[in-house]
Amino acid sequence: MKANAVTYVVDDDPAVRDGLCALLGTVSIPTRAYASANEFLQIAEPGMVGCLVVDVRMPGMSGLELLHILKARDIHLPVIVISGHGDVAMAVRAMKAGAVDFLLKPFNEQELLDQIFASLNLSDQNSSLKQTREQAAQRFSELTPRERQILDRIMQCQHSKAIAFDLGISEKTVDVHRFNIMRKTGTRNISQLIQLRIQAGDAGSMSDAGLRPGEI
Repeated sequence: MKANAVTYVVDDDPAVRDGLCALLGTVSIPTRAYASANEFLQIAEPGMVGCLVVDVRMPGMSGLELLHILKARDIHLPVIVISGHGDVAMAVRAMKAGAVDFLLKPFNEQELLDQIFASLNLSDQNSSLKQTREQAAQRFSELTPRERQILDRIMQCQHSKAIAFDLGISEKTVDVHRFNIMRKTGTRNISQLIQLRIQAGDAGSMSDAGLRPGEI
């Protein structure tokens, strides 16, 4: 768990907020509490590390509405939804909105702590994965459109001869592009190149638009 991982508590009941902060303090989990969803949104931003514990029913914006806004803003925190008036239908709605768990008040303290620890670890893993993808994508950012076309075909297990035929260029030209791709990405062989491309996700790909067959 990263040192900057924080558990954010959003509940309009001050007794619940104080109780949760005190509970988390007993296991040394950094905590910040907010009385409303709007108050939390003022500090929420992409890249946050931690987890969110939010009441589903609050004056103004509800916990479920908050989940939808966080998703729209590309803020991916594991969310634990709590409620004193929950039912199966509400629990299903919460999970569909992206919550990792739904707990009814009064909840078992150990159960909540276990889920918070699991959520903080999940947030840490997601943060590390995002960083890895960004670093991998950066290494592909210098590729030319033609090099990206060839990279996409390498990912489809095509050999130089097939790539050359497909793109209407010479096999020697394909090999030159392949060499440049590996040089720019810092990979030493095709296996490393494929692994890095997978890590980069969609950011490493590019359509064939803009180049006609036979263009270098």
